[in-house]
This record gives sequence, structure tokens and C-alpha cells, in this order.
Amino acid sequence: MDDILAQLRAAAEPTRLRLLALCARGALCVTDLCAALGQSQPRLSRHLKLLVEAGLLDRMPEGPNVYFSLSPRGGLAHAILARLPEDDPLLAADRRLAARLGAERARAASEAFQNAGADWDEMRALGLPAPAVEAALRDALPPRIARLLDIGAGTGQLLELVADRCDNALGVDASRDMLALARGRLAERGLASRCAVRQADMYRLPFADASFDAVTLQMVLHYAEDPAAALAEAARVLSPEGALLVVDLAPHARADLMERHAHRWPGFDDAQLAGWLGAAGCSLSPPVDVPGPLNVRLWSAHRATAAQPA
Repeated sequence: MDDILAQLRAAAEPTRLRLLALCARGALCVTDLCAALGQSQPRLSRHLKLLVEAGLLDRMPEGPNVYFSLSPRGGLAHAILARLPEDDPLLAADRRLAARLGAERARAASEAFQNAGADWDEMRALGLPAPAVEAALRDALPPRIARLLDIGAGTGQLLELVADRCDNALGVDASRDMLALARGRLAERGLASRCAVRQADMYRLPFADASFDAVTLQMVLHYAEDPAAALAEAARVLSPEGALLVVDLAPHARADLMERHAHRWPGFDDAQLAGWLGAAGCSLSPPVDVPGPLNVRLWSAHRATAAQPA
């Protein structure tokens, strides 16, 4: 009862209700919230602190910024927000300004990436059969997923691909610029209410054990200095009987490609993945091959028991 009373007290204030309504549509940083509500950072920081302490918002540091999103633990927030009128002029004005700020941030990040010549979608940059890979990926995932984690989310393409079958999907990436692009992409497609991204290190994920029902790593592992450690950490946050899906290159001899794209590994064979996943407490299903200029392979595993330390 104490937790419910604390959440009710935290939400019972106009500015905090506006903050909850905005953060329910996707993660926003303090700067954006200040601009959207037209209030000073010290004042909003006090309100945000109360909402976080009550368990209604999650606080996510990301470099010099801090992002806030509706907490999965704050079930009461959803009930409160469901009673707010969608056509309230103040809330509608908040939403419009927050959307404009998000679009401007994504556009700036996009221009920076264009100037740097970065490849946002590696499968397409490598000329790989992206539609076939995406179809195989959807086939390999469960038809309904309560909570999904995409490690190395990049611009959020995978989150968009599987959003229709997830109650909540979260992507993590080390790049703040990529995260800005992903947030803009998800907001533009109306997916920010159930798909979010945050900055995190794949070797030290900021989540409790067994937090997710499915975990994906798409075109990520070949950049890892220690793939075994990355997979062990992915298995740690996977629930019992949860699905772990790795999409990456099969073994190849393209040294030029590795140098040009800074790949650490020339693809992976089944024995490597079976060994690493087995050590992480996961059992590997037969892999799925997608032929192309470089063959792509999907390894699907399930965690039948608690993962053992690597």
C-alpha cells in the first residue's frame, strides 16, 4: 500500500502529470523536457526526482545527458494516463513541441552521419539480402514477446521490424548518435510508446537477471573483442525458456571487408557459437542460412536453465 500511496502523491501535481504524459510516448532528455514544458531545469529536476523515486519513471544516464521514460514498474502511471483527455490543449501542445524537438535532434544526427560517411544499416551497406534475413529473423522469434532486448540496436531497424509482436522492446547501443537516429525513427513511425533505446555496454548490461523474454544481436558480434562474454551477458538477462537470437556473418575470407568496416571477426562457425552459448547456459537449435554475397547465418538458442558464469 505504501508504494501505491507514494505513486499517487508523486503523480498528483500538474507538471508531473505533464511529464508522465510526455515520457509515456518515448524517452526524453532533460533539455527536451525543459523546452517542451517551458520550465527551468532545477524546477523540472525536482519533479523528475520525485517521479523516479516513486517508481513511475526510469532515469537513464547517457553521456552528458539523462533520459527519462515511463517505468515498466509504474503500472499505476498507465491507469492515470488513460484517464487524461487526449484533446487537452496543454497536453497536445506539449506533444507537438516534444515531437518537433525530437525530429530536429534526429535530423542533426543524420547530417553528422552523412558527413562522416557512416553506414547506418550494415546489411544493406554490405549488399546482403536484407529482406530475406529480416523474414528469417521474424520466423525465428516467438510470435508474441512480452519484453525484448536488442543489443547493438543501431538506428532501431530491428525494433521497428518486430514492434508488432512485442509488448515492450528496448534497444541498447554504445553510440549516442545512433541512439538519436533510433529515437527519431521510432517516433516518426509512432512506435515510441512501446519501443525505446538507451545507451549501454553490451558487456555490462544495466538490467537484472532474467529481465527479458527474447534477446537479439544482429550484425553485432563480429565487432566484439570478446564474443563469449557478450553472449554470456545476453544470456544472463534472458528469462528461463527465453529465446536468444544471433544474426551474423558465416565464416568468410574477405580481409578487405574486415579492414574497411573494422570487423574484429571474419564471421562465425557453428562450433564457436555452440561452445559460447553452451557455456552461457543456452542450447543451440539448428542454424538457418541466408545465402548472398556474404552468407548470413541465424543461430537461435534457448535458455533452459539459469546461465552459468563464463
